[in-house]
Amino acid sequence: MKMIGIGDNGANGLLPQYIRWIEESEVLVGGERHLAFFPHYKGEKVILKGGLSKIADYLIEETRSVVILASGDPLFYGIGGLLAKKVPVEIYPYASSVQLAFSRMQESWQDAYITSLHGRSIKGFAQKIDGYKKVAVLTDEHNTPNEIAKYLKHFGMNEYEAFVAENLEGVNERCGFYSLDEMEQQIFSPLNVVILRQITQPPIFPIGIEDELFSQRKPDKGLITKKEIRMLSLQAMQLTKHSIVWDIGTCTGSVAIEAGKIAREGAVYAIEKNVPDLENCLANQQRFRVDMTTKHGKAPEGLEEFPDPDAIFIGGSGGEMEQLLTVCIQRLKDNGRFVMNVATIENLYKAVECLKALGCEVNILQAQLARSKPILDMTRFEPLNPIFIITATKKGTDE
Repeated sequence: MKMIGIGDNGANGLLPQYIRWIEESEVLVGGERHLAFFPHYKGEKVILKGGLSKIADYLIEETRSVVILASGDPLFYGIGGLLAKKVPVEIYPYASSVQLAFSRMQESWQDAYITSLHGRSIKGFAQKIDGYKKVAVLTDEHNTPNEIAKYLKHFGMNEYEAFVAENLEGVNERCGFYSLDEMEQQIFSPLNVVILRQITQPPIFPIGIEDELFSQRKPDKGLITKKEIRMLSLQAMQLTKHSIVWDIGTCTGSVAIEAGKIAREGAVYAIEKNVPDLENCLANQQRFRVDMTTKHGKAPEGLEEFPDPDAIFIGGSGGEMEQLLTVCIQRLKDNGRFVMNVATIENLYKAVECLKALGCEVNILQAQLARSKPILDMTRFEPLNPIFIITATKKGTDE
């Protein structure tokens, strides 16, 4: 069984050996567009549809000689990798659409960040690409160049210009550069690849964003996890770039936003009961380029809509602690991390007792910090409120 990559130039782009394999096969499998390139094929044509599991089951039972046609490189966001795990197949790639797009753009692409929005949500796209000088994006009928432009403008990512390559190697091929404003208004073919290229320097927000840069409730600016405590809490969460994170009672969103910058390929889910704080959180997401799922509500209600997390952060207790912690630990993945900040010894005691009863391994860090402050020509220290940082690890089922 062979899988052959093919471009929009059809049989004209295939090696003579590949053409011979196709002609000698008894079954030709592919999308309608691919099969149409071989109108005189003498064997049986099978249209790829109904999901990969269905086609894999068919191929396992098929005893005749089969050739499968796939777009570009079948191992690049294609069906090759998935089918190869289920059936024995030889794969012969064509140039990928991204490779062809960069060739039309006349740019090297070894330093590009490559991602796909084909059949995927655009949620989280901002933090994935933020800071990259070149970004190649596979699109679909929903995540069009127009929608991508609108999305980037919402997050202020105006440092990018776009190169859109349409119908690569087809009779209606068209390629060109566009500003984000132009790309939002232009009409494009459904078959396209978007390459984003930085033309100006973007703003840089390293981990440890200054407190005053966040939109906060006024005049009371105390409802934010201070930068130093935020950094200690993020370290305790032990996030990776693929982590799924919950922030319960997110308020300004400071912890969730910093978590999103670490878990760029994962996702962040935040919940907040106060509408004014939620509005500030949404403004901060836009400013700091972190696109996360934010919900209005009082936990634990609403948490059932979130996927199971690798890490959970709670910035303080708003009552119903035992119920909330129970739900959190039940949903937390095995060996996941639960981090909670509390200011009083009463809440410290309640939280620790509850977490231990839930079978967690618990550690506590008492943070007593002070910041320098000028006084005349001298310097004094102004203390921050002492905080207890509780870290609980959920034991795995095999422990």
